[in-house]
Amino acid sequence: MTGDLSAERTVERTLGHLRAIDTGTFPVPQAEQAPLTLEDLYRTHRMRLVRLALLLVDEPATAEDVVQEAFTGLHRNWGNLRDAAAAVGYLRTAVVNGSRSVLRRRKTAREYTPPHQVNARSAESLAMLTAEHQSVVRALSQLPPRQREVLVLRYYGDLSEAEIADAAGISKGTVKSTASRALDALQKIMRTPN
Repeated sequence: MTGDLSAERTVERTLGHLRAIDTGTFPVPQAEQAPLTLEDLYRTHRMRLVRLALLLVDEPATAEDVVQEAFTGLHRNWGNLRDAAAAVGYLRTAVVNGSRSVLRRRKTAREYTPPHQVNARSAESLAMLTAEHQSVVRALSQLPPRQREVLVLRYYGDLSEAEIADAAGISKGTVKSTASRALDALQKIMRTPN
């Protein structure tokens, strides 16, 4: 149990640090000040959604594409939204689903060609992180997609279990068990010498 807490604290510290950088640079309005137009949503949430996608798919250009597709889908369905506040949840779910699609396509592509490992992180983004934080981000990329999604949504997205369940399309119980398995796996990965 002590190992779980240590891994959880490390992940929370790293992804919380990234979240603080993002919210410090790109303030997110509170729910009662929800943007009323698609343009406001785009200006306010785009970069944070790109970083969410980047943590899930590991490629900046792909993350940008996933977020652009999410906004395109929102534009197509704008008239069907019950209110502007629901738009942020729609976008977050669309980014998670779009990231899953990207990962599925990658897996299919790898079956036909040898896997190609690319370090997509910019020097600037890694320079902002300590060595410990860098090792956590590298370890996250080694987790299975569902486990990575849950940890990223929890510690970077700062979502509750119910919000994660909604965004990922899984039950709250699955969120809990997946997070626990992910933290165990992350701890093992971080203990293994490179």
